[in-house]
Amino acid sequence: MFPLLTPARTRGFLRATAAAVTLSSVLLTTGCGASDRAGGDAEAATAAPAGFPVTIDNCGMKTTYDKPPSRVVTIHQHPAELLLALGLKDRLVGTAFPDSAVLPELRKDYEAIPELAEREPSFERILDAEPDFVYGGYGSAFAENEGRSRKAFADAGIDTYLNREYCGEKRVTMKDTYDEIRTIGTVFGVPDRADELVADLEVRVGKAAAAVEGEPEVSVFVYDSGDKSAFTAGGKSLGTELIRLAGGENVFADLDDVFGDVSWEQVVERKPEVIAIYDYAGAGSVKEKKEFLLSQPALADVPAVRNKRFVVLPLTATLVGIRSAYAVEDLARGLHPESFR
Repeated sequence: MFPLLTPARTRGFLRATAAAVTLSSVLLTTGCGASDRAGGDAEAATAAPAGFPVTIDNCGMKTTYDKPPSRVVTIHQHPAELLLALGLKDRLVGTAFPDSAVLPELRKDYEAIPELAEREPSFERILDAEPDFVYGGYGSAFAENEGRSRKAFADAGIDTYLNREYCGEKRVTMKDTYDEIRTIGTVFGVPDRADELVADLEVRVGKAAAAVEGEPEVSVFVYDSGDKSAFTAGGKSLGTELIRLAGGENVFADLDDVFGDVSWEQVVERKPEVIAIYDYAGAGSVKEKKEFLLSQPALADVPAVRNKRFVVLPLTATLVGIRSAYAVEDLARGLHPESFR
């Protein structure tokens, strides 16, 4: 066994609380304005900007915005990438917890954002950046036991938003990605940009799905981490839908969770033809994961291991955010390479 391949307990929030989505609704209202926010725009006009005030219901927490946020801290990488893709780099005053390579077209802007911490920053460190809005990618962004509850931010006059993947217990789909983008576009007063971005991502997904249409489904096992057992993507994960759109089938789609542990005996029984390796910091390198899988005698007759068929996906590409559309294309090429020759 490889010592670096113990389950990634640093992502305990995924194991303990990862659940898919309860769709957030966007409600345009003429209700009261949000309270004064620390570090807010000193040049706020007396009249509300076009489209404001707007009220957003996010994970059961309603927030009314009189104007778009102007000083934003993102916790986790995928919220920052979404904001950059919407052309909002001038609003970002801090980010934290990078866990995958950033999209090349966004890398320069991402690297210009001050990094507040390698993992989730403390409440005090976030306050130092004087944000008026904090956007969290995982539930751990607003961990109450670490002093970062959404109530704590609200009490400090700072609005918060949690990626909808962590709002409820429904299965996550690509529609959730598109809804997330449109909701954020509404909050920041750029709905047209959001619609344009969604349209571009829908085209990307459509092209990949069309390329493999009619091809036999390929069975896929998602290997996130683990040695004594395998930590994998379940039926409620966005990963299951990405695999389906790419012409495959998640062999653990019947696992009633976003992520969960399965035994290696179960992996052997289900005979996956391809293994999708999730790549992120803190759980061993892709090279180490491949070496582990290839070195296990019990897995030697699994078709994916025997034929060394692996597809590597950055973890951020499997989450609700702009990267999921790219993941469909990468998966489709890995599952059906003949369709792209």
